[in-house]
Amino acid sequence: MASETTTLAGGCFWCTEAVFQRLRGVQKVVSGYTGGSVTDPTYGEVCSGLTGHAEAVQVTFDPAVIPYETLLRVFFETHDPTTLNQQGYDVGTQYRSAIYYADESQRETAEHVRREVDESGAYKSPVVTELAPLTEFYPAEEYHQDYYNQNEGQPYCQVIISPKLRKLYKAFGELTA
Repeated sequence: MASETTTLAGGCFWCTEAVFQRLRGVQKVVSGYTGGSVTDPTYGEVCSGLTGHAEAVQVTFDPAVIPYETLLRVFFETHDPTTLNQQGYDVGTQYRSAIYYADESQRETAEHVRREVDESGAYKSPVVTELAPLTEFYPAEEYHQDYYNQNEGQPYCQVIISPKLRKLYKAFGELTA
């Protein structure tokens, strides 16, 4: 089977990128922007909150190695899907939780997994993860790509991203490369 692509927004794209880069079967992760109305936005424009875009990652994966449903379970486990427009100290619509589906099959799977997570009791508050069709994805500036791997010693990486990766390894160690 050919590779597939999914687009996910779970707060800061540096965090989300680092998580998905570590999964066996993931071939490529690109940080970028989607879900808004501005063509080819810049990081500064997205941070203004005026573009409507979310920071997101586009994940290319081999579904024979890691199924789409499994990617979604990792997504829900490694960010807080119950906070509207916020992940930790990152606040604004650009930090919303969202799944941008590529086709009807992805939409159905995303609805199913989101419902299961919401009904599981894992969170005290309801899941607010948005589901929307992918319209356009704009890759972020080059300095945002592969951020954690190039800046692991940076304080934000140590305080915010490294704990997410520990959570990933604890919950999904068998899936990591």
